[in-house]
Amino acid sequence: MNLKSRLGWYGCAPLLLLASSLQAAPVLKGLPTRTLTDPKSLNSPVLEGAAPVPIADLFYVRSSLDAAWSRDSKSFIVSTNLTGRFNLWSVAAGGAFPTQLTQSDDRQMGIATSPDGKWVVYESDRGGAEIFDLYAVPSTGGAVVNLTHTDDASETGAVFSHDGSLLAFDHRLKTGASNNVAVMDFATRTVRVLTHEALPTMQWSVVAFSPDGRFVIANRSNVERTHGSIWRVEVATGAATPALATGEAGLNTASDISPDGRWLALTTETAAGSLQAAVYDTTTQKLTLIKPDEWEQKSGRFAPDGHSLLMISNVDGRDVIYSCEPAGGRAEALPLPAGVNADYYGKMPAFSPDGTRILFPHQAGNMPLDYWILDRASGKSAPVTRLALASIDPQKLPKTQIVHYRSADGTVISAFVWLPYNLSRNGHAPAVALPHGGPTGQTMDDFDPTAVALVSRGYVVIAANPRGSTGFGRAFTAANHRDLGGGDLTDYVAGVKFLVDTGYVDARRVGITGVSYGGYMTMMAISKTPEVWAAGVEICGITNWFSMYERGSPVLRQYQMGLLGDPVKDKAVYEASSPLTYLGQVKAPLLALAGANDIRVPPYEAEQVASVLSKAGKTVDSKVYPGEGHGFFKRENQIDALERTVAWFDRYLGGDGGAAK
Repeated sequence: MNLKSRLGWYGCAPLLLLASSLQAAPVLKGLPTRTLTDPKSLNSPVLEGAAPVPIADLFYVRSSLDAAWSRDSKSFIVSTNLTGRFNLWSVAAGGAFPTQLTQSDDRQMGIATSPDGKWVVYESDRGGAEIFDLYAVPSTGGAVVNLTHTDDASETGAVFSHDGSLLAFDHRLKTGASNNVAVMDFATRTVRVLTHEALPTMQWSVVAFSPDGRFVIANRSNVERTHGSIWRVEVATGAATPALATGEAGLNTASDISPDGRWLALTTETAAGSLQAAVYDTTTQKLTLIKPDEWEQKSGRFAPDGHSLLMISNVDGRDVIYSCEPAGGRAEALPLPAGVNADYYGKMPAFSPDGTRILFPHQAGNMPLDYWILDRASGKSAPVTRLALASIDPQKLPKTQIVHYRSADGTVISAFVWLPYNLSRNGHAPAVALPHGGPTGQTMDDFDPTAVALVSRGYVVIAANPRGSTGFGRAFTAANHRDLGGGDLTDYVAGVKFLVDTGYVDARRVGITGVSYGGYMTMMAISKTPEVWAAGVEICGITNWFSMYERGSPVLRQYQMGLLGDPVKDKAVYEASSPLTYLGQVKAPLLALAGANDIRVPPYEAEQVASVLSKAGKTVDSKVYPGEGHGFFKRENQIDALERTVAWFDRYLGGDGGAAK
């Protein structure tokens, strides 16, 4: 079947293939200006002796969930899976083999170090069930203390007061939808919940203590993160007052408070719907954007002396880090390597307590995550960890390329493409699309084991940021609301057309795989556009929004209503957005994987799609992993899941990649 018939479901306007010299005119307002990519400008790199990366090796590329400086600036604490489990290790800032502080089968993250340097506090759940307790371990190693010991509540995001006497954190009842602000007397372990959110759509999140310890700075935002405000919560009484006197609308989130209490670092939404880093002067009550540009930004952490502030600019999925003066003036881009240089939680990059260095995680499409340190005096940076095996050599892995193409309605879409080594431009290569989770998320230029495993085996890989993604402004993020699996799916299909037009890809050998919303999109793709896809692998994906509403966690139920509306009043929207509605059209073989303890997307969703397709005589297989939640964190399960994924595509897409022999 030729490309036209496979993409014929577009119906009307064909995609325009414009030369890369032309400027794309965004359909949605507020999108950054981007140059369209000529598909023929992509070229497969050449490397003699290129070979498939062993799948197991990709998960002996140890990863990390979190990190924090020790108080003496001589080391940092990192959550990493050196043993196959995410435990805490101490790493010397000068570089050395790390020292293990904790041991557990369950993941450990959310690291906070006490001001006196004696304790490391962290959070951990059981079997991926997302009911976290707070724990403390001596910074020199020793017995672990469970600080909260609650089966009916989850405690996360711990922050110490400046004198170390108090611990603030996010508190959520197991049966509740909202996080609230809580404080613990660290000496007595006494806990008080300070806020009592009445609206199930709203979440509180702790940021920092005021320098005098009287207040907790906290964010209050809705689960969809379309609006939010910053508050000062009094520790003694729980009284909460707005931190900003200027009444900014939209989404405002704080990231830090300066050591003297004068400045709040925050991310604010402009009238155009773009997130920008800003500072708020508590003395003049004036809010100032730090360095406005068309790319979305977020504020970071202050230096210990308060004279500098970090800012992260998300430039098309790659992080540019700036050091800025809060009072205005200098905003200098730091000389960091291209890729992802910040963490998901907003704690990194971070100044050392003595202010001389900056710790940051770095990764890219061909480079596994490692921690790097920038020396502020010399401006030089270097890695201080080596978490990958020798077989994972960035010099022997294809780099990602950022491409821009038009979707069916003319909207410009950004995507990362991995081209295998030594491909012939003969239209024979298989390809796989990697939809991201969320949908309010973004594919960044990070190290993706699935992409690396596939591209090293001759598959062309594309990871797009369709409408609904973050990083491109409010209008773009909201563009798929009440249209999940609609316009965003057309963006992925347009990406397939782009790949075929490179001259490398066979339109009959295209697969799709993703996790969470990416798993949902996989099922929507093979059911709504069955002529485009030859195989699919969905992981922790949603089959039916009605059953998701009934069985999902309270928090996700609120998030779902923000995306789709009420399941009774908006029944037609739920039906139109559920893969279950279209499963009768599926042609592609589907592999469904899930975690037994997943509270976000219960394993019933995977069981449901497997049952329906099996009864209909379709090709389907499934596996549910015990002791895992939303996504897989145990090494043996990560390896098994990716081996199954690659084997599935090898079987149904033909493998070999069409590489030159």
